[in-house]
Amino acid sequence: MPRKALSIAILSVSILAAGCAGIGPGRLKADQVDYARALGDAKKREILAAIVGLRFADAPSFLTVSSIIAAYTFDTTGGVVLNAGSGAQPNYAQATGSVSYSNHPTFTFTPTTGDAYASAYIRPLSPTLVMPLAESGIPIDLLLRITAQSISGLQNGNALGGPNASGSPEFFLLLQALRRLQLAGELNIETRNTDDDKAGKSGKTDKSAKGNSADKGGVFITLGATRSGSNKEVVDDLTLVRRLLHLSPKMKTYEIIYGQSSDQNRIPMVTRSVLGILTDLGAQIAVPDAQVDSGATKPGIGLIGGETRPTIVVKVGEKVPRDAYVSVLYDESHYWIDRGDFDSKYAFTVVQNLMALAEVTDTTKSPVVTIPAN
Repeated sequence: MPRKALSIAILSVSILAAGCAGIGPGRLKADQVDYARALGDAKKREILAAIVGLRFADAPSFLTVSSIIAAYTFDTTGGVVLNAGSGAQPNYAQATGSVSYSNHPTFTFTPTTGDAYASAYIRPLSPTLVMPLAESGIPIDLLLRITAQSISGLQNGNALGGPNASGSPEFFLLLQALRRLQLAGELNIETRNTDDDKAGKSGKTDKSAKGNSADKGGVFITLGATRSGSNKEVVDDLTLVRRLLHLSPKMKTYEIIYGQSSDQNRIPMVTRSVLGILTDLGAQIAVPDAQVDSGATKPGIGLIGGETRPTIVVKVGEKVPRDAYVSVLYDESHYWIDRGDFDSKYAFTVVQNLMALAEVTDTTKSPVVTIPAN
């Protein structure tokens, strides 16, 4: 019995010690995924809150998570008491121990202000930043619907109201034709160093394009990439796109520039800023008539040209579904995106990616997650 009791006591102390030693690797496995998901979910709520707030003319504010310290404490104590016994007292071994665990994470938030705010949210997105996303698989019609205010003078819908608030039908016809060409493999987007394209050209590269980052190169679109003229639908779409954009039919590759241009070899585009994108998305939210009648917000902006569905469908009600993709509370009402609405979720993800690209500056740093494992 003394030997058996001693073995049990030693085993108990060993288990306590092993639990303390394994906390570091164990927490790392969980925290790497959990904190990544938590940061993503927090960013989604921040974006939706900005969209809803702009619907009611509230200026958004953005906080960057600059550091996370996951402070875990796992303390153990243990001991063994042995009694060899004497006289009538029996032999025994006694194990004693205690375990304490605490979790005190610390988050550091940095508000985005000044030049960083202007660069990331107020300045228009550069075409060289936006257009390559179409080549990575994002539908070009969705991408342009979110980021472009006008293309070759064709107006997208806007949140400012007025007779052109719904946009021009030709703008949406253009997006649909570009999407069909993209699906057919007849549309390519590429970024080039514009200095390499000056040789043999009479035109000069437009250096006045505005955007979030310095335009060290140009972005080009190639129509009819496979050089196949047997497909009537493709030929019709190519003809329609060139007509709507006033492009020369003698060329296949055209430069996309910011601003206005009468050059038949270029496609002028006026892009939106991140605030412009969020404001436009907010203007499409269908809010109760009582809020419009009270003057709290303006009537929603409807689209035309076969694109009457909002880019992102945001629902409003007194109670949010438990499985909502993302939700926020604003002025005693809940706003959310349904988890079953794939189109809205995908568009929301595109907006989130655009914001992440716009926020990248020389001074921006990714969040640092520190997990002390003592």
